[in-house]
Amino acid sequence: MLMEWLDPLVLARWQFGLTTLYHFLFVPLTIGMALLVAIMQSAWFVTGKLKWLHLTRLFGRIFLINFAMGVVTGIVQEFQFGMNWSDYSKFVGDVFGAPLAMEGLLAFFLEATFIGLWIFGWDKLSPRLHLLSIWMTWFSTILSAYFILAANAFMQNPVGFRINEEAGRAELADIGAVLTNPVVLASFPHTLFASVMFAAVVVVAVAAWHLSRGQHYEEMRTALKFGGWTNIVAFAGVAASGDALSLIMVQTQPMKMAAAEALYETTSAASFSIFSLGTPDGTEETFSIRIPYLLSILSTHDPMGTVEGINDLQAQYELAYGPGDYLPIIWLAYWSFRWMIGLGALAALISAVGLWMTRKGREPKPWAWKVAIWAAPLPLLASLVGWLFTEMARQPWIVFGLMLTEDGVSPTVTGLEVLISLVAFTLVYGILAVVEFKLIVKAAQEGPHSWDHTVDPKDIDSAKLATVY
Repeated sequence: MLMEWLDPLVLARWQFGLTTLYHFLFVPLTIGMALLVAIMQSAWFVTGKLKWLHLTRLFGRIFLINFAMGVVTGIVQEFQFGMNWSDYSKFVGDVFGAPLAMEGLLAFFLEATFIGLWIFGWDKLSPRLHLLSIWMTWFSTILSAYFILAANAFMQNPVGFRINEEAGRAELADIGAVLTNPVVLASFPHTLFASVMFAAVVVVAVAAWHLSRGQHYEEMRTALKFGGWTNIVAFAGVAASGDALSLIMVQTQPMKMAAAEALYETTSAASFSIFSLGTPDGTEETFSIRIPYLLSILSTHDPMGTVEGINDLQAQYELAYGPGDYLPIIWLAYWSFRWMIGLGALAALISAVGLWMTRKGREPKPWAWKVAIWAAPLPLLASLVGWLFTEMARQPWIVFGLMLTEDGVSPTVTGLEVLISLVAFTLVYGILAVVEFKLIVKAAQEGPHSWDHTVDPKDIDSAKLATVY
């Protein structure tokens, strides 16, 4: 039993999963909030209405706190490729490392530059240049996301490489193919829309907290409507991009789609189960609630389309890659896929109901404010379980069809060494999570700072607004 707990492969996977999901706690809010703050500042620049300046500064503080934490956790995450996954890095590092290098040398450099200009340039840059700096900050964040997603897409659908038999590794052959991988072209907009959803519900939650206390009425009513409508529009984008991503997934990783439905036999006109119960081994269904034809529609855009089952795909993979078990953890793939969809849809539904309840200046019941506040984590949770599905349903491959996960772990790192670092990371990350949460809550509860209502965006040089940070 002790040897099982000290298995370097198991512990390395747990550690990478922990650090990756922890880092991703900050990524969606950084991407989404940068865009929303840029829109808020643009609204102030165009209209001159001070409420937009107040909202820009309030949510700008939240954005900066979150950005700082994301940088710290992201750096630690990348160290693991050399520490715990050296065989993986040795085999595909020439390909996988290329987009990561672009992210660090280009995207992050731009991001750090423009975020600095935005922080310190309130009373030093012209209004137009200062506004440009926050838009460039957002552009840099999505550029960074694109390069990282391109690296991940290579693990889902390896392209743009050749195998050097003499060196025993994959080498970069076509960087264009890596950066235009069909998987990244589909996952990139899906990730962006999901990030905007999370940022939007954070805006709604902050507005609801203040409105429930009768504070900052003008600014917070505006924030409530802005966040609610943004969330609904972003959810529509998530749904559309998710549909495109599902088609790519069927083409590149059919086992992943089969696992998402726990579909063991190849089926035409396949239905989609909202809820299902099965035998203990998961191979037979005992009860389910189903939507006819939906799985075929999601997989092929044809209600009569054929969806390959797990058993047939297992047989195909054995022929292609040799004997072995090529099934992911079916129950995890099945339920994470549904939680991803359900949590995102619930967040959008809450925003729609909230907008209806507060239309024409109406005041909802006190419980409605509490629902809006507690609904803030829903899109983030949807993104997290979505990544669980993406990564776990790819197993047992670390690079699909090219390298098994068990072959990528560092051969000289012991289980005890990984366990010590895993415990240390968990403790440190736990402390950082508490610090991050308290700082964001404090900034949110402080609310917008007030300025003289004569301040105009054209007179920004005399406003001396940089003293707020």
